[in-house]
Amino acid sequence: MTFLPDTFRPLHEGWTLTAAALPADAPVDAAALAAGVPAAVPGEAHLDLRRAGLIADPFDGDNEAAQQWIGDTSWRYETAFTWTDDGSERHDLVALGLDTVAAVELNGTEVGRTQNQFRSYRWDVRGLLREGENTLAVVFAAPVPEAAARAERDGALPHTNHHAYNQLRKMACSFGWDWGVDVAGAGIWKPIGLDSWSGTRIAGVRPLVDVVAREDGGHDGLLRVHVDIERAQGDGDVDVLAVVTGPDGSPLEAAATVPAGSTSAVVDVTVEDVRRWWPVGHGDQPLYGVDVAAGQGAWRGRVGFRTVALDTAPDAAGAPFDLRVNGERVLVRGANWIPDHAFLTEIDRDRYAQRVADALDANVNLLRVWGGGIYESDDLYDLADETGLLMWQDFLFACAAYSEDDPLRSEVEAEVRENVARLTPHPSLVLWNGNNENTWGSVDWSWAHRLGGRGWGDAYYNGLLPAIVSELDPTRPYSPASPYSFGDYRHPNDERYGTMHIWDVWNRVDYTVYADYRPRFVSEFGFQAPPAWSTLAGVVHDEPMDPFGHQMLVHQKANQGNAKLQRGWQGHLPDPRSIEDWHWTTQLNQAHAIRFGVEHFRSLTPHNTGTILWQLNDNWPVVSWAAVDFAGHRKPLWHALRDMYAPRLATLQPRPSERAFAEAWEGLVPEFDTLALVLVNDTGEDYEGAFTLVRESFDGTVLAKAAVDVAVPARGAATVTVPAEVAAFGDPAAEAVVAVADDGAFAPAFRYGAEVVDQRLDPNPLRVEAAAAEGIVELRVTAASLARDVFCHADTVDPHARADRGMVTLRAGETAVIRVETPAGGAPEAFAAALRCANDLL
Repeated sequence: MTFLPDTFRPLHEGWTLTAAALPADAPVDAAALAAGVPAAVPGEAHLDLRRAGLIADPFDGDNEAAQQWIGDTSWRYETAFTWTDDGSERHDLVALGLDTVAAVELNGTEVGRTQNQFRSYRWDVRGLLREGENTLAVVFAAPVPEAAARAERDGALPHTNHHAYNQLRKMACSFGWDWGVDVAGAGIWKPIGLDSWSGTRIAGVRPLVDVVAREDGGHDGLLRVHVDIERAQGDGDVDVLAVVTGPDGSPLEAAATVPAGSTSAVVDVTVEDVRRWWPVGHGDQPLYGVDVAAGQGAWRGRVGFRTVALDTAPDAAGAPFDLRVNGERVLVRGANWIPDHAFLTEIDRDRYAQRVADALDANVNLLRVWGGGIYESDDLYDLADETGLLMWQDFLFACAAYSEDDPLRSEVEAEVRENVARLTPHPSLVLWNGNNENTWGSVDWSWAHRLGGRGWGDAYYNGLLPAIVSELDPTRPYSPASPYSFGDYRHPNDERYGTMHIWDVWNRVDYTVYADYRPRFVSEFGFQAPPAWSTLAGVVHDEPMDPFGHQMLVHQKANQGNAKLQRGWQGHLPDPRSIEDWHWTTQLNQAHAIRFGVEHFRSLTPHNTGTILWQLNDNWPVVSWAAVDFAGHRKPLWHALRDMYAPRLATLQPRPSERAFAEAWEGLVPEFDTLALVLVNDTGEDYEGAFTLVRESFDGTVLAKAAVDVAVPARGAATVTVPAEVAAFGDPAAEAVVAVADDGAFAPAFRYGAEVVDQRLDPNPLRVEAAAAEGIVELRVTAASLARDVFCHADTVDPHARADRGMVTLRAGETAVIRVETPAGGAPEAFAAALRCANDLL
């Protein structure tokens, strides 16, 4: 964990920012910059310039292009501080995070150089400190020219996007991504200060847990606390004490000794009748405090006792990706995570807590921390520990080839060792992953002729990284890549093995192609849509606003993204007649596409053991694959995700009949000629109940009806054939098949005979009663006939308003209540007017 000792003195005050080397054509007040602007530490250059009024909001309009000079500038941070010798034996300058290539100077003397955003640095500076005033400076190389210069010096390597981000150990997406703004800059992004200490310092603590079953049915927790120390002087024995405090407050103590000549020891603690930590939906999340003392040094953290295993052993269908916690399979309902702000120092614990709530409220049980971002903050991991949200952490390699030679290799090893050790205590962390798409890219992205015989990173993914994980954190599984097929001579993105990414749907083909796949586990797939209207209109000022307007396209980073949105709705939804319709059409189509894919994938349980949606969140206001936009608005996709990721899911899916199986030629997929009710029960209890299956017209007239009894095992699935008289549409454009659990344990499942564009839906089916009380507007919505996907665009009335429900489909005569929190207190009738449904596009 990131733990700052009491001996650490932050040096965060009085900093100024100047340009050490400013491009001649930089559109900035050079005199004001030369005089120095106040700088926040921790902080970033862009933010300091913004606060000083020297640049406009980087996210607004086309300011991104106007501010590219910032990434071409070398920046100098400087401060003065007073120091008095307190008699400590050591005075270390500690920098927990410098972004990125920098020289550090104390009183005019260079202390050290850095070239890695993802690791910390410590220098003994006792000989450079002086009584009274001292000057500390950090000079950062301009990141964009530095990356280009290294590519020129060492040889360019394949990468996506337009900057050579793979030349630096700097957050890849800061150089821009197909959803991200290009704001590569510089800054002291984590604490910096003096650590004055004597005797012994704790250099690192790695608490590793295990759980063993007892004959009486209980479990004992085994804790091995690996402690590394540093001595200020001398080489004597050092006593180490570890105290483990359970959730009930009862402490256990154990001790060890670091002998002379050594710098490490292991303290073993057995916690009898331990309370195990479980993922959300599987049990509780008890956490045990761990306090370590060694000499004058101290460390404090937490652990949770659980086991983690990953099964990828071959089976009859290929090879699964079967994650197990405490021996119990976890059916993953996941989302990919990117840094939640393009400027990392703007992310605090409260912002992390909001996103964790977004994930949990959508029934997400795992976040995959993507490899183009960062080794995530302990704040995020602490929240995951407390809530049972599982975490998958990529090592930071994404969509590129990486040099396997020094100096890069040494930096990679240093960052990996530090971050594996730092994150080890977190029970929520259940998987280390070597890279994002690089193994796939080495096969499919025409790298070979551009490598010139050089390595592309495989020596990391199948060598260095698993070796370090095995050494420092053998309690967790490791995957070399995502996607990955876990076997020699297999294509990395083969649906039969391990993990796969599905991107042909977004890039080339209709979303119904999801049904052509039978993946074992999908770790990336997604479909785009714009953010909430207020988020979009807050930064896009084209007059008139247009999908292909200049500023709109600045906020659409995907190649031909808005053209792909247009292709994506065709055949499903009518062409929009206004920019407001375009906004609703594309948001609705995103939700429909992902619902189609997720329900298909989950219907394959247990052949398929999980999906990880791309993506949960945004890092700036942008048209993207996110379910939650940058301002925190939950898009229609989020509301659909909450339903399709419900632990108990009912879905109506095409399936082959026995006749189709019999008639299919050997090796061919049989025709899907029947309709089936597929029930997924991702709870710890078996389910038995009854469903009513109805085919009805949109006005509610029952055309056919049947009742079926169902039984679904815990963490399992069951399939029931829908009787032909219910499944067979008489008038596909005006009918729906609905499956309703008699006890309400599953949300209703719908199947339509035609797409919205071809349905005879009433374009105005809703009757709304609206009332307000104490910051809440209550919308009571009743459908005169089938109303598909009712959604309140509450932010169009109040940018801070939030509706508690969305994407609600109502059958004729049904009523739903939508509650809108509105800090600004918008008029009830305005929120009623903000209601839309799929019908009104017709």
